[in-house]
Amino acid sequence: MSEPLLELKDIKMYFPIKEKVFKKPVNHVKAVNGVSLTVRKGETLGIVGESGCGKSTLARTIVGLLEPTSGDILFEGESILGYNKKQMHELRRDIQMVYQDPYTSLNPRMKAGEIIAAPLKAFKMTSNLNERVYELLDLVGLKREDADKLPHQFSGGQRQRIGIARALALNPKLLILDEPVSALDVSVQAQVINLLEDLQEELGLTYVFIAHDLSVIKHIADKVAVMYLGKVMELSDSDTLYHHSKHPYTNALLSAIPLPDPEKERQRQRIMLKGELPSPANPPSGCIFHTRCPIAQAFCKQHIPVLEEKDGNNPNHQVACFYPQETEAIVNSQ
Repeated sequence: MSEPLLELKDIKMYFPIKEKVFKKPVNHVKAVNGVSLTVRKGETLGIVGESGCGKSTLARTIVGLLEPTSGDILFEGESILGYNKKQMHELRRDIQMVYQDPYTSLNPRMKAGEIIAAPLKAFKMTSNLNERVYELLDLVGLKREDADKLPHQFSGGQRQRIGIARALALNPKLLILDEPVSALDVSVQAQVINLLEDLQEELGLTYVFIAHDLSVIKHIADKVAVMYLGKVMELSDSDTLYHHSKHPYTNALLSAIPLPDPEKERQRQRIMLKGELPSPANPPSGCIFHTRCPIAQAFCKQHIPVLEEKDGNNPNHQVACFYPQETEAIVNSQ
């Protein structure tokens, strides 16, 4: 196994809720609540969950846009939380981000070539600047003449390719992909994911790929973490998660993936979660999923499950559930 490139240790990100008059904190939104993950060199970690589960907040914490309330972030074995402004600037070479919306993440007044060249200019890497821009355009499947076009002259998929080219300009080691295909058509999504796979193989990149749809990262992720209300509910390699998932929340997400066979799709029973996603400012007691869980017991309401190994055949399969075997049996019986 390759060495860890990124390590998250018990990361918590709380946002204060302040009273109107004296502006004193009266509560906190627990957007990320104790997440520990490891990403090894050359692998892709997929992070999935419903909107509001904290996955994008976690992404912004990794790249330094947010400072976590507690916990530690290690990059190549070194903590980056104590970095000063100059050290964080240098770290930008190694960690880059591709944003969700290709329509708002690009400056509409800058040409594509200028957008891609911006990181190079920020690090004073201006020798052979135009050739480097043309090289990056070619790398993401765009033409040399596209450098002189404005963002509004491109389709959504092409704009996202420009965003990817910009992220690759400094030869980073880690890319944080925050729902990079959610705003694109399904056919274009496949093209962008195939591009990312090719770039990873060619450049030796490491990805943290964030999505709300398990089907999107099915073929690109080596390892998948399923988040719910700021916590990781299940963590395993991709093949195990898609075929032998044990957490009821994961199974509900998997049941929402449409099957290509119409006959099988009609026969399949969808797992519907009851109720609404609780507020991260007032999470449920005990297991945070018990208010929507189809197999919750009284014990779940009073005790907090720990993310730990529950599969004797796979020590890398971790589940935060008191009754994982029962969950698997219910799903397999459908």
